[in-house]
Amino acid sequence: MSKSRKLRQLITEQEANQSSNTTPRAEVEVKHCRLAFADFPGGSETFELAAKFCFGVKIDLSSSNVTPLRCAGEFLEMTEEHSEGNLVSKTENFLSQSVLNSFKETTIALKSCERCMPLAETVGITRRCIDSLVYRALFRWPVSDSASTLLLQTGGRSSRRRKSAGDGEDDFCFEELMRLGLPLFKQVIIAMKESELKPEIIETSLMQYAKKRIPALSRSNRNAVRSSSSEAEQKELLEIVISNLSSKHSTPVRFLFGLLRTAAILKASEASRDVLEKKIGSHLDEVTLDDLLIPSYSYLNETLYDIDCVGRILGHFLKEERNVAAIDRRVPRSPALMLVGKLIDGYLSEIASDANLRPSKFYELAVLVPDRARLFHDGLYGAVDVYLKAHPWVSKSDREKICEVLECEKLTVEACTHAAQNERLPLRTVVRVLFYEQLQLRHGIARTVVALEEAARPSAESEEDADGSGAGEACTIHDGNKWHVAARENQVLRLDMDSMRTRVHQLERQCSSMRRVIEKMDKTGPRSGGPWRASVALGKKFGCKFKTQVCDSHEPTVGKASKLTACTIRCCFASFQLYNNEDDDSKDLEGPCETNKDEQM
Repeated sequence: MSKSRKLRQLITEQEANQSSNTTPRAEVEVKHCRLAFADFPGGSETFELAAKFCFGVKIDLSSSNVTPLRCAGEFLEMTEEHSEGNLVSKTENFLSQSVLNSFKETTIALKSCERCMPLAETVGITRRCIDSLVYRALFRWPVSDSASTLLLQTGGRSSRRRKSAGDGEDDFCFEELMRLGLPLFKQVIIAMKESELKPEIIETSLMQYAKKRIPALSRSNRNAVRSSSSEAEQKELLEIVISNLSSKHSTPVRFLFGLLRTAAILKASEASRDVLEKKIGSHLDEVTLDDLLIPSYSYLNETLYDIDCVGRILGHFLKEERNVAAIDRRVPRSPALMLVGKLIDGYLSEIASDANLRPSKFYELAVLVPDRARLFHDGLYGAVDVYLKAHPWVSKSDREKICEVLECEKLTVEACTHAAQNERLPLRTVVRVLFYEQLQLRHGIARTVVALEEAARPSAESEEDADGSGAGEACTIHDGNKWHVAARENQVLRLDMDSMRTRVHQLERQCSSMRRVIEKMDKTGPRSGGPWRASVALGKKFGCKFKTQVCDSHEPTVGKASKLTACTIRCCFASFQLYNNEDDDSKDLEGPCETNKDEQM
C-alpha cells in the first residue's frame, strides 16, 4: 500500500465495506482482504517481482523483464507522486540507459512487449524500442538517396542525424529480429520504410525472417523444420514479403521460386502470384531447369508440373524483350533470349514423359518461344521424340501437329540422321528432313565449286608475279586447264542430279501403280492371306528389302547422290506402307530397296 496507489485504494475500499457490513460478534474474527487481477501485465511472475520490490527485496533488472515491470508499475500506479524511488522511475531509467543503447537488448525488450499488450503500446515502450532499432540500423547501413536527414523520437526527445556517410557494414545481425513475432515485425518493417532505409536492407530482413518462419521456402529443410507459426500467419507473412519486394533490387531467383511454390501451397492471392511471376520473368535467363520444375499442387491440374505457370513466366519475359526491341527499333538475337530458348527446350524434354500431358499443351508451350531464340532445333527435336515415345497412343493428326514445331533446316547432321531413321515421326516430317538434307547436299557442292574457283585465282596471280611475262602465259594456260576440269566436273554433277530427279519421278509412278494393285487385292478379300501378306509378296516380287539407311552429308559427292536416291526410294516405300498398312506390323517395313545390280537401283 505504501508503493502502489491502486492497491491502497482497493484495499481501503474493501476494508470500509467490510466494516460497514460486519456485526459486533464478527469483529472478533480476523479480517481478510482478497483481490484478483485477471489481466495483470506479464502474469504472475511479474506480479511477484513487483511485490518483492514493494517489500524492499532487491530485483535484478534485465532486458527481458524491464518491460513487464514497467507495465506492472503503470498498472499498479507505482509512480513518484505516490512514493519516491518507485518502480516506474526505476524501470524507466534502466530502459533508457541500458536497454535502448544496444540493438540486441532492445530486440529482447521488444520481444517481451508481446506479453504486455496492449498496455506496452499505451505506455509507448513498443514505439520507443522500434525507433531505437531503426536508429541503430541507420548507423550500420546507409539510407536511400532521397533522404538527407531523419528525425527520430527516442525517450520523448527528438534527435536529428544526417545520412550516414559510409556504404554500410555487413556485421548487422539479422538473427536478432528473428525473435520478434509477426505483429511486431510488421511494425519494424513499416518504421524502416518510413525512415528511408534502403529497400535492399528491408528486403534482406524480410527474406531472413521468412526463411525462419516458413519452412517450405527451402527444399532442403522443408520436412525437417517445424514452424511454430500457423498456416494463416505464414500466408500473411508471405504476402507481406511479396508486397515489399524491391523493383530495383535483384532478388535471388531461387528465393523467388521458393516464394512461388509456397504461394501455391498456402493458396495465396492471385495478385501475389502475379507479382512473383513477373519478377521471375524479368530474370528468366538466370533460371536453372531445376527451378522451373514447379510441382502442381492443385487438383485441377492433371500434369505433374505446373506448366501454365511456366508459360505465364515465359510470356512476361517475352513481353519485356519486345519492349526492349521496340525502344531499340530492332529485333536482336540477345544472349538472354538464346539462353531462355535452350532452357525451355530442356523443360519440354523433362515434362514430355508425363503421361497426362496433352498434345495441345505441349505444342502451345513449344511455339511460345520465338524462332530467333533457337539457333538449332536439336533440343526441340529431342523433346518431340521423347513425347512421341512416351505417348504412342497419340493420333496421327496430333503427331503431325507436334512435329510442325520443328524446322528441318535448323537440324544438325546428327539430328537429321536420327530423324531419318525415327519410326515414330510422321511420314511428312521424314520427307521434309530428306528434302532439306538434299538442299544441304546441293549447297555443299556449290560451296566446293566456289572454293575451288577462289583458290585458283591467288595461285595464278602469285605464279605470274614470280615468273614474269613468259611464265605468266604458261600459268594462264595451266589455269585454263583447271577451269575446264572444274567446269566438266560441275556438268557431271548436274547430270547426276538430273538423272536422280528423273529416277525419283519414275519411282513415284511405280509407287502409284503398286498402290492400285494393293487396293484391288484388298477388294478380293482375305483368301490369300490379307493385304499385308499381299504387300509383302509384292515387295518380294520387286526384289525389295526394307532396311534403314541414312544419307551422310560428309561422304563424297557421288556417294551422296546415290544415297540420296536410296533415301528417296525409302521414302516412297514408306508412303506405300503408310497408305496400305496402318497396323503395328509396320515395324517390319525397313529402309530402301536393296537389289543385286546397280541397274535395278
